[in-house]
Amino acid sequence: MGMITALTAQVKNPDRVSVFVDGEFACGLALEVAAGLRVGQAITGTELAQLEQREEVYRARERALGQLARRPRSSSEIARHLRRHKHNDDVIRLVIDDLTGKGLIDDNAFAAFWVEQRETFRPRSRLALRQELGQKGLDREVVSEALESLDEIDAARRVAHKQAGRWQHLPEEEWRAKLTRYLLRQGYPYDVVNEVVTELAGQNRLAQQPDNEQ
Repeated sequence: MGMITALTAQVKNPDRVSVFVDGEFACGLALEVAAGLRVGQAITGTELAQLEQREEVYRARERALGQLARRPRSSSEIARHLRRHKHNDDVIRLVIDDLTGKGLIDDNAFAAFWVEQRETFRPRSRLALRQELGQKGLDREVVSEALESLDEIDAARRVAHKQAGRWQHLPEEEWRAKLTRYLLRQGYPYDVVNEVVTELAGQNRLAQQPDNEQ
């Protein structure tokens, strides 16, 4: 049993407090964690250890919130980030459960967000998106649900339009072969690739006809 003899704001970080017990530095705590402590308060070694555990959870939570402030994240991404900062699994689980309960971490919403962003800015095949979401640590069911509404033909069409112009100078057969190979490498299935390439080839032939032949 000891006694808190001083609570002082840290010079380099006024949002943190140095706790002194019996005249000696005991630990540093965030203001939120130190709330309720007072000079003259009796404190045991167990209570100090509990405060340090709360401080660990607080730091991990702040790190997680910092990541979420930049963009939505999957629970697995948050866990990996916290492990890189040496937080233990019990602390990580507490933080993820807390933020999930508050709706700040939601794997289903994250998967939907990721697919929507790709569809809007960088169209991807269903296969490529499945691989990307898998790398984010998402469950297969979550990934499958997020991909249900994906219009893969539209995505392939938009990707093809961006690439097709690069090879306009080529004979049609070579142009079709290059575009087909490119889309297949992006993970689009052959039936989708064939439909899109045939569609663009038809548009190109129509555009190249003299006005009196149209």
